[in-house]
Amino acid sequence: MAYKRFTASASQMRGDAKYNSKLATKFVNCMMWDGKKSVALRVFYDAMDLIEKKIRDVPPIEVFETALENVKPGIEVRSRRVGGANYQVPMQVNAKRRQSLSIRWVLAACRGKKGRPMAQRLAEEIMAAYRREGEAMQTRENVHRMADANKAFSHFAW
Repeated sequence: MAYKRFTASASQMRGDAKYNSKLATKFVNCMMWDGKKSVALRVFYDAMDLIEKKIRDVPPIEVFETALENVKPGIEVRSRRVGGANYQVPMQVNAKRRQSLSIRWVLAACRGKKGRPMAQRLAEEIMAAYRREGEAMQTRENVHRMADANKAFSHFAW
């Protein structure tokens, strides 16, 4: 019996109600806890409204998409066992994993900061990533720095 590697969720996913963006839907689904989609949607749209107030000349969905694009890593290290030793081998990241990592890092950065409403934290993190700064971008830079430091082991990537 053959097992499917991925679910059909990607092909069945529809764009969100306000912006008709599949990326926004994916982001909201990742942000959601305990199946509370309406809460996650409210947080996301409130964050988009805050972004719209701060950055007037660019539509908020464009700011969001650019921010996630900026956070996506191009290369990462993977552990590879060769001859009894483990090496951190730098490897290219495929498109689906790049997207999921960027979403995960932005959400982790938002959840790491306490004391303010989630919509506010999310808006600030997205705007920071749009300007190529912030905690999520720092995580990306750390991943790239790690890959650069271990490029001597890149010949183990097969």
